[in-house]
Amino acid sequence: MQQQRLAFSTPATAPRWQRWLLFSPPARIAIFVAWLVGLMVTVQFVFFALGLGKDTPALQRDLAQFVVRALVPLAAYLILVKQIERRPLTELEPRTLLPQGLLGALIGLVLFSAVVAALWLAGSYRVEAIRADAPWLGALLVVGLGAGIGEEIMFRGVLFRIVEEGLGTWWALAISALFFGAVHIGNPGATLWSSAAIAIEAGLLFGLLYHVTRSLWICMGVHATWNFAQGTIYGIPVSGSRAEGWLVSSRSGPDWLSGGVFGAEASVVALALCTLCTLGLLMFALRRGSIVPPCWRRNA
Repeated sequence: MQQQRLAFSTPATAPRWQRWLLFSPPARIAIFVAWLVGLMVTVQFVFFALGLGKDTPALQRDLAQFVVRALVPLAAYLILVKQIERRPLTELEPRTLLPQGLLGALIGLVLFSAVVAALWLAGSYRVEAIRADAPWLGALLVVGLGAGIGEEIMFRGVLFRIVEEGLGTWWALAISALFFGAVHIGNPGATLWSSAAIAIEAGLLFGLLYHVTRSLWICMGVHATWNFAQGTIYGIPVSGSRAEGWLVSSRSGPDWLSGGVFGAEASVVALALCTLCTLGLLMFALRRGSIVPPCWRRNA
């Protein structure tokens, strides 16, 4: 059953050099990274040639950021899947975009709203005003869809999926979560605690969500809506980035409760609620028997 759950397996007729240089997990990750960097450099050069810079109108800058954050990783992923793995794109089927994407968006909205509700009940979150003219479109393109699409492709579609094919589910969860937390260490207001919280509450949650559903649309929907709700709806910094929300809010109390300047993602409330969801997904995976063993145990 585990073999059927995996998106890719090395063709039995592949010669030895292809097994190592094209189809092995490290090779495919390296190929994706090479295409990602190459496409990013090319796109940035095109933007520079077109004169996109600090003086460009805000919407054009946001669209450029969306291209870099979301469409470039998507293009690199399509090249990996179609040219190297040569398989159907089951995790990103166009016909499932709307139902699975909307389901993920609903989950993300409910989950972060639960975090805010718990902070409000604890006396940490307060709404001070309502701002109807908050700039939402740029936040949706960059912080929401840009981060949700691009990061899920890189960390779940590539890193988690390919490591799972080689080392199994447990190592894939650990490695993808650690990398996901590590890339947030350079964000404004980040600490070792905030990066650890991101790794546990988001890295493990999104990894198991992909493992259970084998759908990147759902992961993207949860991720994008979590970010959008946090910044644009509730007015809370998103991973340290300043937010301008419809609700002008403030948070009080110790950083372990409020999340401090990094945002609610560094709060024990978010950590606890997301961990409960992660445990629920883990129980489901264990009962279903979908945990993938390392490749050497599968081959044996």
